[in-house]
Amino acid sequence: MNKKNKWTKPVIKHSKLTKYNYIVQYPAGLKLGKNFDIGTFTYINAKNGVEIQDNVRIGSHCSIYSVSTIDNKKGAVTLKKNCNIGTHSTIMPNVTIGENSTVAAYSFVNLNVPKDQLWAGVPAKFKRKLVS
Repeated sequence: MNKKNKWTKPVIKHSKLTKYNYIVQYPAGLKLGKNFDIGTFTYINAKNGVEIQDNVRIGSHCSIYSVSTIDNKKGAVTLKKNCNIGTHSTIMPNVTIGENSTVAAYSFVNLNVPKDQLWAGVPAKFKRKLVS
């Protein structure tokens, strides 16, 4: 890979699309690891803190909320190392997705997902243990 095509962390400004076409509100509350991938048109509200650790992959059109204006819930969201969030999924406030875990596409996550597990559905539920 030549230097011209090397991936770099984007500049993140409040409510503006990044060069990778995702959007963050309250970027001061966003903590990013290394080698993450956030899909196109994903929305992140980091008002109460969002941490995306190393090697996390987030599909397109996901929503990650550290605050919910519908039910007034708030709290930090943590996406631990090597976890995967499937396209069109929603992660609600005060949720941690465990290391090496996967959230299936179109899932609604309002509970913590332990490490090495697959969760899916609306609301998301445990499906099976993953081998890491």
